Amino acid sequence: MTRAEAKERNRRALLDAAFEVVSRDGYKARLDEIAERADLTTGAVYSLFGSKNGLVVALAADCLRPYYEEIEQAVPAGLDLLEAVDAFARYYRRGCDAPDALSGLSLQITLLGMALHDPELGARLAASIRSQERHLVALFTGRPHDGGVVTPQQAQRLTTALRALFVGLGQGVPLGLAPDADERYFADTARALASGMVLIDHDAGAS
Repeated sequence: MTRAEAKERNRRALLDAAFEVVSRDGYKARLDEIAERADLTTGAVYSLFGSKNGLVVALAADCLRPYYEEIEQAVPAGLDLLEAVDAFARYYRRGCDAPDALSGLSLQITLLGMALHDPELGARLAASIRSQERHLVALFTGRPHDGGVVTPQQAQRLTTALRALFVGLGQGVPLGLAPDADERYFADTARALASGMVLIDHDAGAS
């Protein structure tokens, strides 16, 4: 095994261990337990991630990255904006029924609690999420809509709004708070949101 392979193996082991411990203990998660579960030392955590917060941020990115990278396959080129939003909404809703959906929701809520306890961690998590969301911004940018095309600024505003919508609905589905929120519900709601706000240019209106 090469040094690079060993490093990646250790990184993966720490992320897997962190998922278990952080999901259970939140901000009280202990580095020594995480390292022990990975059959490594706490020194490996600092070497690979810099700090406990660095490990938590990497954990969040590790969970989000596959999701955002798969969006390009779920939302093909050639669709207009509302069709793309529809496809994305349905893709998101299917994820609510995935085998790991509950564990993902548990981690999501845990990370929010950790961010509220630690503003520095919260800022780093927010930056990481925005970085991952660039996939979605790029996916919406340039799509035809209402006689024009979506600008990067409009795509960013839409992405922020869709995240808020789907995070809320995504939490409501497993908790029984959105019993009728099937794929069509997600798609119709997302289409309505996109139709109503994406081309509003607040800067132009202010002038």
